[in-house]
Amino acid sequence: MLKESRIREIENYVLKHENVSIDTLCSLFNVSKNTIRRDITELEKMGTIKKIYGGITLNNKNKQPTIPFGQREITNKLSKQLIAKEASKLVEDRDIIFIDSGTTTIHMIPFLADRKNLTIVTNNVNAIVKSFPYANLNILSTGGSLFRQTNSLIGIEAVSFLKNYNISKCFMATTGVTIEKGVTNSSPFEYEVKRAVIEKSKEIIVLADNSKLGVVSLMTYCDLKDVDIFITDKTPKKDIVDYFHNNNVNLMVPEEDTSL
Repeated sequence: MLKESRIREIENYVLKHENVSIDTLCSLFNVSKNTIRRDITELEKMGTIKKIYGGITLNNKNKQPTIPFGQREITNKLSKQLIAKEASKLVEDRDIIFIDSGTTTIHMIPFLADRKNLTIVTNNVNAIVKSFPYANLNILSTGGSLFRQTNSLIGIEAVSFLKNYNISKCFMATTGVTIEKGVTNSSPFEYEVKRAVIEKSKEIIVLADNSKLGVVSLMTYCDLKDVDIFITDKTPKKDIVDYFHNNNVNLMVPEEDTSL
């Protein structure tokens, strides 16, 4: 990657994540610490970022407020619907599935309207609300404390609830996916719930639009090799495709759908 392109990519990454370590940048761009430090100096001159111990952060004047769940749900909505529709094809009558909190997973609900004896376990408040019109969907809520940033239920109550059930398929959301760090999430509050789901599920299915690939978030809740099916809207880069092939991860990329 040319220096100018790399600096632009680093700038975009920091604008999106606000904080990032030097080690993460080295891993993402496959360059040395000296190279990253030179790039950081260029960005610092531009006024985009400032240095902190071990990494960089977005300049205060450039920081954006936390985007509300509703606004995030609208972003890339067509891609999310496409992924969700493809994911729904994996759901069979009498399944017991988990639908994770996220702005892609909630779009699965309308596509499950014709399933019989389907049980949905979820900590996703939006998924519960979207299920109201469909009397055929049996909904089991984890309970717990409301985490407003993602409209999800978290805490020891949610984790304890999940330990009581055997889940045939879990449909998981993520804020970042890389080969090195696996499937990651930005919220430590949701981490324990996601880990509990992974441990109780027979089949792990991850839903992620293309913007999540190559991104490392705060905590890894699942190794990429442990994923059974990965659904995204665009074919990933060759290294990820090869990794999926070598580790028996089934990659699904749906075709465009004009009915959405």
